[in-house]
Amino acid sequence: MNTLLSESAPSPSEGSGEPDEVTVLTIRGGRPLRGRVDVKGAKNLATKAMVAALLGESASVLRDVPEISDVQVVRSLLEVHGVTVEDDGEGVLRLDPSGAVSAHMEEIDAHAGASRIPILFCGPLLHLLGQAFIPDLGGCRIGDRPIDFHLDALRAFGAIVDKLPSGIRLSAPDGLHGANIELPYPSVGATEQVLLTAVRAKGTTELRNAAIEPEIMDLIAVLQKMGAIISYEPNRVIFIEGVESLRGYDHRCIFDRNEAASWACAALATDGDIFVAGAKQQEMLTFLNVFRKAGGDFDIAEDGIRFRRGGALKPVVVETDVHPGFMTDWQQPLIVALTQAEGVSTVHETVYENRLGFTQALNKMGADIVVHPEGIASPDRRVPRRALEQAAVITGPTPLHGADVVVPDLRGGYSYVIAALAAEGESIIRNVDIIRRGYEKLFDKLAALGADFSVAG
Repeated sequence: MNTLLSESAPSPSEGSGEPDEVTVLTIRGGRPLRGRVDVKGAKNLATKAMVAALLGESASVLRDVPEISDVQVVRSLLEVHGVTVEDDGEGVLRLDPSGAVSAHMEEIDAHAGASRIPILFCGPLLHLLGQAFIPDLGGCRIGDRPIDFHLDALRAFGAIVDKLPSGIRLSAPDGLHGANIELPYPSVGATEQVLLTAVRAKGTTELRNAAIEPEIMDLIAVLQKMGAIISYEPNRVIFIEGVESLRGYDHRCIFDRNEAASWACAALATDGDIFVAGAKQQEMLTFLNVFRKAGGDFDIAEDGIRFRRGGALKPVVVETDVHPGFMTDWQQPLIVALTQAEGVSTVHETVYENRLGFTQALNKMGADIVVHPEGIASPDRRVPRRALEQAAVITGPTPLHGADVVVPDLRGGYSYVIAALAAEGESIIRNVDIIRRGYEKLFDKLAALGADFSVAG
């Protein structure tokens, strides 16, 4: 029997950005997931488009916004800065920045919680108010995520950066100007920072080694609707011509390809059959290729993609990379499915230096996963090796059994849910609200797919 908590509003922990240590998900596994789930807008676009609304001189409308805690954090941060946010309850937000004001650092810190989103407020707030404050940044515990790329970019635009015990204060007494910036790594966050800052800086900005993820392209579309002039070349170069003013936008978010891939891996791991409504082929080409190589099958429809097994699961070798490579957010749920593949699979994690720690809990559940903390060299590697990379070697198939585990981060936590659904017996998963940072109506969707679970807390 499924016992559901209301998901019409975030829990207190979601509003603060902190995990809720009371919420516990109990899953009785061993049954395939079958049915339909709907995915809405991408977490990695919706939250950034909400920040972009600060740049407009009129109200913006954002559609297909998911009901997740990260959206609630950004909404709270916008509201403490005087932005009026109206929610129609159907995934449409109206954001009016006409009353934007400076916020006290204590308010920003309180509402930011563990989120890293405040760093992206800097450019818009510097344009709007001439100053910005960043509290100590949190986020998922998946390794070092330095903000040096962000701060260096902001300095290049003319911002003055002062480090304080409570965080970082930025000012721009002379305004911001265009800059020539080359990122050491095609960081998504740093690329977003440059875009949100350059569109109203005086002069032209040239950004080299930029990230080109679909969510970045969608953010560029949002900014162009607002009146920005942005062009990009195939060699990761983006040009932004600053303009004096921007207007509001009306935009529908790109779908969440991370959530779509997560449900696809759930179908693979549980021998299920899941139709992911809203998923689109173009943005998932790389994932779909790996999914098929691993023994999965899929049908592309106009309104979504159906995922299921196509036979016995097969071992694969995967290297995570920036777009158009295999996303780092896709490897955790895939690893769960690979525990049931016939043979040895290898996943090279090249984006984050500590994103394989979640495999310890999978081993507790019966998996055979060995993590190589310095990665594995191979003549067949296509992605250049990085000093921080790791590798996971998964030997299967191994039957999974229930266990008591604690969610460490967003994607790793969802992987625990998949493992528990595929395992025999009962599993207890703690700190579930961390998962709800990026998965809308998680419990409702599990119920719709026939999962046997209960929620306490």
